[in-house]
Amino acid sequence: MFFNDLKPAHGKVFVNNEWCKGCAFCVQFCPTNVLEMSAEFNAKGYHPPYAKNPEACTDCKFCQLICPEFSIFVTRVEENNIGEAEK
Repeated sequence: MFFNDLKPAHGKVFVNNEWCKGCAFCVQFCPTNVLEMSAEFNAKGYHPPYAKNPEACTDCKFCQLICPEFSIFVTRVEENNIGEAEK
């Protein structure tokens, strides 16, 4: 396998809106600007984030690591040989 054959990793972001306290660390520190704060409120009155640019997620999991409330996690999206995401 050559390095040219490697495909960039892709991830899918999941947010537990009810655990989020709206600190926006995940939005501020996302290296690919995937997340944005929602205009909606959760039950506690905070604005949780949402994936504004989900296709830009590289599965770095930094948002997951930096979240103080453990309200966000990322899973890797596997691709098959023709570049389509597996479900």
